[in-house]
Amino acid sequence: MDSWEPGSWPGRPSEPNSLGRRIAALRTERGWTQQDLAERLGVSRVAVSHLETDINTPGERTVALLAGLFRQEPHELVDGTSYPLAKADRLPVVVARWTEVEHQLALLDRDLRWLESAERPVARRVLAEWDETLAALQQTVHDRVERELLTVARRRLRAERQP
Repeated sequence: MDSWEPGSWPGRPSEPNSLGRRIAALRTERGWTQQDLAERLGVSRVAVSHLETDINTPGERTVALLAGLFRQEPHELVDGTSYPLAKADRLPVVVARWTEVEHQLALLDRDLRWLESAERPVARRVLAEWDETLAALQQTVHDRVERELLTVARRRLRAERQP
């Protein structure tokens, strides 16, 4: 019978170049809990824990989703880690990195900068249209952080519309 070595079983201790450590670090940088990341991935918190401790190696789909959430390309996420080369070869080249909420809020910021030099009646009309757009978007969003971002943006719009 082979003897058991503490570093020989999956999950403990993880290698310095482990994908699990990288995932945990990126999650922490964003201020997300394991539960927050789990909700974004559509998995359980325990599944995230298993990824971060290298108990499980994520499949290509999960790596692609993680890369998008962390605003990286899949190959960038796994580069220099212990992720198997055979799996890395099957990763997509690019993934979506931004949500619709993030996109709309970036466009809103652009318009707010433009409106600083616009005439007041034009600005009010544009701000009212933005409020309608964000209200409709808020009805479709499931992520609590994005809902809060939309609430803050709508408050900002109302403040801008005040005389």
